[in-house]
Amino acid sequence: MSEARHPLAALIGGPRGALEGMAPPIVFVLAYALSGSELAWAIGAALVVGVILAVWRLMRGEKPVRVVGALFVVALGALVAAYTGSAVAYFWPLVLANIVSALAFAVSILIRWPLLGVIVGPIVGTRMRWRADPDLLRAYSRASWLWVALNLIRAAVQVPLIEGENLWALAAVRPVFYLLVLATIWLSWIVIRKSLPAEHPGIRTVRSVQDS
Repeated sequence: MSEARHPLAALIGGPRGALEGMAPPIVFVLAYALSGSELAWAIGAALVVGVILAVWRLMRGEKPVRVVGALFVVALGALVAAYTGSAVAYFWPLVLANIVSALAFAVSILIRWPLLGVIVGPIVGTRMRWRADPDLLRAYSRASWLWVALNLIRAAVQVPLIEGENLWALAAVRPVFYLLVLATIWLSWIVIRKSLPAEHPGIRTVRSVQDS
């Protein structure tokens, strides 16, 4: 399954999306180290990279909401670091973003609007009609729990590193998180397929209750 064709690929944006997500925090740590622990240089470098990536994403036609959201996290991290005078404080908003994402996925499942379906539905052409298909609703709900777990794991890993003021480890875990996302996408696809009955045509086709 090539990334361009796989419907779950949009959840990460491919290697380019991963690099864009990793760049600001890694640049922040590198700038802090190379400048001799000058927090202002680290904050400035992260903000410059964040703005450049935001402009690049807009030029590629990405949704403004997604672009602004990514830039907001970078700016918030810079603000917290500047306010506290602590370099590791830059990473607290990233932890908060993980917790909020986990809560959003969990709540979406409980109200029967699993976010995985909300994201993937428009990509595969079913829009939100998949909610009328009990099998698809169940499949997306089960797979969405994996994303709750992913975000909680990322938050749990970062908290002790922040408290231990381990900047290099906070930078080093970014590629590991990318691998975790890839694993979550793979497991999500397996869960979705296993959750659908053998006779179900797949996520690109919505079956009503009468068709079941």
